[in-house]
Amino acid sequence: MSQPSYTRGRQDQALLTQTIGQAFDATVARYADGEALVSRHQGLRYSWRQLAEQVEVHARALMALGVNTGDRVGIWSPNCAQWCILQLASAKVGAILVNINPAYRVGELEYVLRQSGCRWLVCADAFKTSDYHAMVQELAPELASTTPGEMASERLPDLRGVVSLAANPPAGFLPWQALAERAGQTSTEAYATRQQSLQFDQPVNIQYTSGTTGAPKGATLSHYNILNNGFMVGESLGLTARDRMVIPVPLYHCFGMVMANLGCITHGSTMIYPNDAFDAELTLRAVAEERASILYGVPTMFIAMLDHPARAQMDLSTLRSGIMAGATCPIEVMRRVIDQMHMAEVQIAYGMTETSPVSLQTGPDDHLELRVTTVGRTQPQLENKLVDADGCIVPRGEIGELCTRGYSVMLGYWDNPQATADAIDPAGWMHSGDLAVMDEHGYVRIVGRNKDMIIRGGENIYPRELEEFFYTHPAVADAQVIGIPCSRYGEEIVAWIKLHPGHSATVEELQGWCKARIAHFKVPRHIRFVDEYPMTVTGKVQKFRMREISVAEISALTAG
Repeated sequence: MSQPSYTRGRQDQALLTQTIGQAFDATVARYADGEALVSRHQGLRYSWRQLAEQVEVHARALMALGVNTGDRVGIWSPNCAQWCILQLASAKVGAILVNINPAYRVGELEYVLRQSGCRWLVCADAFKTSDYHAMVQELAPELASTTPGEMASERLPDLRGVVSLAANPPAGFLPWQALAERAGQTSTEAYATRQQSLQFDQPVNIQYTSGTTGAPKGATLSHYNILNNGFMVGESLGLTARDRMVIPVPLYHCFGMVMANLGCITHGSTMIYPNDAFDAELTLRAVAEERASILYGVPTMFIAMLDHPARAQMDLSTLRSGIMAGATCPIEVMRRVIDQMHMAEVQIAYGMTETSPVSLQTGPDDHLELRVTTVGRTQPQLENKLVDADGCIVPRGEIGELCTRGYSVMLGYWDNPQATADAIDPAGWMHSGDLAVMDEHGYVRIVGRNKDMIIRGGENIYPRELEEFFYTHPAVADAQVIGIPCSRYGEEIVAWIKLHPGHSATVEELQGWCKARIAHFKVPRHIRFVDEYPMTVTGKVQKFRMREISVAEISALTAG
């Protein structure tokens, strides 16, 4: 009889039973003078002792603002030193950090702030084409005429104030420096009492994932969830206090704030931010000039670095390992990363936000083929299984839905018990919606997604969310969204659009309309106007046929 598709990770590595604050304090005590954080684009460097000083100042300042245990504090910013400081400071006072995608527009920001009940928002002034101050002012014009902490907004009833990372923000915003100046209003005793009251299984983070029913869901994660996941990922990489990690991935994702920041914090490794967002040359320069040993990225980032003309002039010989995640890695890319970037021990990691995120990971000694055809084996202290439509475990070698159980499974979706019950079954298994095959040695290969999720450049995009968005356009009668393969981003978005009779629109018009209202990575690369969709006899849209047709048409255009 064939083995069942079930594996349990190693049990010999004990889980941490600390809060993030306690783990950080232990690292500071051990490596006080070691370099903790380098934000190259800001010209900032902190030892562990200096970082701890910044964290304490801002933690006490948050308490002075009235932030209580369990209050939600939003962060809307690209990568910067303040992001890391706020991540730690909010954890120290028991607040729940709400990660807000830097690419969000007004509607998306409003939804997240309202759904999470954010009390305070910390934001940058601007990033790329986004003017954060202007969007906040559009949502809450009351801000300009109120004292920080006393705002009463009609559209954002829970929000009490906004902290800006800018030195001289518009009226109503509390500057980051002015926040720090409030630290003295919180006594050392009150701060210590707050920290002592916290438990490691309390919520500390909410990360929004695109929802299959249109509205994003807030995966609620505890200290226990994400501290241990960062620790276990770091253990697989063999991180030590001698390692220096370059982090070009966004901090608002688990990849940045958990696998990178918390992985480093639990091992005393140096965190290095090469820029506010990914730039191939700046990332390569950071590796060379900082003598980095670890580099993270999604496949598209590694492709861009490999193909950059400046790479040949960079000394990357100090690199030894890193993680590639967010999409399947082509074998030639992996070969080049190992040979040309010296990352002999580079690993693949797989997971989802709801599992903190990593549940499967390859090892440093795994054969190259396993690192490009599988997502590895079950992480320590976790379980994975593959099940059929009836919830029964399938035999090894057969396709089933991947489910994960253990310390990493989220507490639930914020204020959404039904969605939580739909995702986590009564036995505690998180259902991923991904279809996979497990081999005789426990290695797992992802073969598809039964929820039609599109992964573009490491971003998770759900077609249903985009389809419902298109319905808000006055000319659009119906919309169906699919993903098709793309060598650069893994997948690209294609929208099939039906227009209302008597209405007209062009591809450029619809793309421009999208760009003004939704995050850039959700804007379809291809739009096809149709009068009908491929349908089954029962009236169900055949998205697989849409993919086949789209791939054939786009291939023909490219060839032509």
